[in-house]
Amino acid sequence: MFQRLFGRERNANRAITDALYAQIVAAARQTVFYSDWNVPDTPLGRFEMLSLHMYLVQHRLRGEQGVAAEVAQVLIDEFFLDVEHSLRELGISDVGVPKRMKKLAKMFYGRTSAYDDALEQDDRVALAAALARNVMPDTSNWPQASLLANYVGGASQKLAAQSTESIAAGTVEFPPAGAA
Repeated sequence: MFQRLFGRERNANRAITDALYAQIVAAARQTVFYSDWNVPDTPLGRFEMLSLHMYLVQHRLRGEQGVAAEVAQVLIDEFFLDVEHSLRELGISDVGVPKRMKKLAKMFYGRTSAYDDALEQDDRVALAAALARNVMPDTSNWPQASLLANYVGGASQKLAAQSTESIAAGTVEFPPAGAA
């Protein structure tokens, strides 16, 4: 037991988590989202893109057992630790962080439900509407929502085609945004 907690296996797991999380962050930071599709390049806009990509990986790993389930849990933990760290970097006080974290967690899990429904039904119109509500809540018309919905649908399919073993070993691949 101590070997697992403190030994080589823990370091290997940390390396896998770090690699997966870096790939998720890189996918969320694709320039086309912000430059061409008008996702706000703000802390909240970046949270939306990171949340979306984290959701896609969580969606892919849902129902998996063993190592894949552990990877999914460690990734979501890492995501929320990163969000908390970002809040602190933005100057949110120790007193304010828990309240903001609760709100952001509620936002994340609320979005997963809307995205799940649309993806399960392969309904790109509903997906575009959900994305527009979340990414551009103050805009009544966001024409690029359909582009993002198509990307999300394609990313979900690409992730579904990836082997669980590959993901659990530290490799997750997203399609390039705007490459359709």
